[in-house]
Amino acid sequence: MMRHFKTIVSFLAAASVTVAAFSQSKSFKLGQWVEIQNSIMSNLSRYYVDSLPVDRMYKAGVDVMLENLDPYTVYVPEAEQDNFEMMISNTYGGIGAIIYKPEKDGNVIINEPYADSPAAKAGLRCGDEIISIDGVSAGGLEVGQASSRMKGKPGTDVVFQVKKVRTGEIVEMKITRERIHLPNVEYAGILSDGKTGYIFQTGFTQNAYEEIRDSYYALKKQGMTRLVLDLRGNGGGSLDEAIKIVSLFVPRGTLVVTTRGSLEREVKYVTRHDPVDTKIPLMVMVDSGSASASEIVAGAIQDLDRGMIAGKRSYGKGLVQKIVPIIYDGQLKVTTAKYYTPSGRCVQAKDYSHRAEDGSVGNIPDSLTREFKTASGRIVRDGGGITPDFVVETQPYSRITYSAVLSGLTNNYPVIYARKHDAIAPLADFHLSDEEYAEFVDWAAEQKFDDRSESRTYYDLLVEQLKKDGEYDDIASQLDTIGKAVRMDKKTSLMKAKAQIMPLLEEEIAVRYYFQSAGPAIRLRGDVQLQSALKMWDESTR
Repeated sequence: MMRHFKTIVSFLAAASVTVAAFSQSKSFKLGQWVEIQNSIMSNLSRYYVDSLPVDRMYKAGVDVMLENLDPYTVYVPEAEQDNFEMMISNTYGGIGAIIYKPEKDGNVIINEPYADSPAAKAGLRCGDEIISIDGVSAGGLEVGQASSRMKGKPGTDVVFQVKKVRTGEIVEMKITRERIHLPNVEYAGILSDGKTGYIFQTGFTQNAYEEIRDSYYALKKQGMTRLVLDLRGNGGGSLDEAIKIVSLFVPRGTLVVTTRGSLEREVKYVTRHDPVDTKIPLMVMVDSGSASASEIVAGAIQDLDRGMIAGKRSYGKGLVQKIVPIIYDGQLKVTTAKYYTPSGRCVQAKDYSHRAEDGSVGNIPDSLTREFKTASGRIVRDGGGITPDFVVETQPYSRITYSAVLSGLTNNYPVIYARKHDAIAPLADFHLSDEEYAEFVDWAAEQKFDDRSESRTYYDLLVEQLKKDGEYDDIASQLDTIGKAVRMDKKTSLMKAKAQIMPLLEEEIAVRYYFQSAGPAIRLRGDVQLQSALKMWDESTR
């Protein structure tokens, strides 16, 4: 069965390659391959020994075919529309809460309700246990299944049996689902210097422009004299929202971006909204997680010399996608064009039109990038994201810190903490005590996670290689001495990383009590990259 399935996938993949290679006769080639594919499926259906999993075969074949283009061109069948809507709009129908399940047969736990969500308004809080959903036991559901039952059409009701975290009381709750839209601006406030406004933007979905505009006005009333727009980790979204956000800070009619594709050879996008402030000093923060619409904003601000860019080089996604409806209520998200910043540069880092023999795609080498000039004549380059004016490294973290985050320790412990603390100090005053961190360490030491230090991982690799080379026995005693020196128990490792892990833990705990905006507020305390960027910004204006 698998052999036949791979044959079909190979045919489909070859079809996309052939169409690209022979564009002068693509209509003929496309028709030829469609006929071949239909012939194969017809004969398999007639002769194959078992019944064919047609839906799975076609979906997998289409996915493989599209993989030969770029990772952003994808087919979304009707059954996946809800997840697709969440991906492109940060919107879904539900109660507005993040859940998790620590034990396979245990209850579903409320980890984080969203601010002003139906869950929050109904009184659900971090640590509450969901025993049943509409009469179905949560113990027999996977997290994804439980989440699906909690989601639904806005205006419909869902009934929960809940064990309250503080009292242990079991209550029934009927919650009416609403349209949940996760905000694009997660936090806005004035930094400790009393003059720098700070906006942390996480998305470019519907209403992003309005959220940034409203945040600007609110900060201006608080005495803001300069602004930081933080797009670090922002993977982008709507081209239109990016253009409108740039329009807040430049004169109406300013060129923001140009797209060039196969259908519309060149389209220029200019600002069509009146600005709120064309003079306020502006700094945009980016990093390797800033992509697409984030790069359109950063690229325009840089090319127009409207502000400074700080952080690390952005991701390098210079492609534009369009949502095309197709038969049977499916959708095709297809790359239709490349975009170019006002200076004429394309920030696309990977060349998907030229692949190695193994199908891999490489970055465009720096030697092949070209120079462009900003409005004032400064040199900028294409071919690899947006390079900041102020290049600032991020704070390095130890291996044990990464492990504590990736294994879920810092995300799951707040539930344990919430069971013991009905409230915490006001956000500005909230800090974990040494005793509270020690309690976290005691709990974490009982969990399964990779607690090896960087040196211990290198030691393990060395031992493994020496055994392969037959040289281990010759120096086993010396290696044993080194091994004992680099081997630490979990508690010791976590205590050594206290300075790094504690702020991350404080951030996660604060979110459970003061909702999502509390995270960035706590994070700003130790944002070394931002502080360095602000210092460089100050020095550049002296």
